[in-house]
Amino acid sequence: MQTNEIKKGTKIKLHNGWSGVMFDNKKGNIRMAEVNGFYKEIGSIYAWDISHAHDTESDTWVEIELTDKQKKDQAMVGKFFL
Repeated sequence: MQTNEIKKGTKIKLHNGWSGVMFDNKKGNIRMAEVNGFYKEIGSIYAWDISHAHDTESDTWVEIELTDKQKKDQAMVGKFFL
C-alpha cells in the first residue's frame, strides 16, 4: 500500500513505534494524523514516517511504500536535518 492510499480513519503505525489514526484524505508528503505518543495529539506528520497501515478487510497490518517523488523528497529533507 502506498501512503497516498491511506484514507481518513485508518489506523497507522509510525517508524518510531507510536500509533495513530489518519485524519485526512490528502495525498503528498505531509499528512494530518492523531498520534498516540507520550500524549495523544493531532498534527502534521511526514508520509515517510508511516511504517504500516491497518487493512480492515483482511484485519492485517500492511507495510507502506513511498511514491518515487516521496523518496526523492525524503532524501532532500534528510540532507537538511541530518
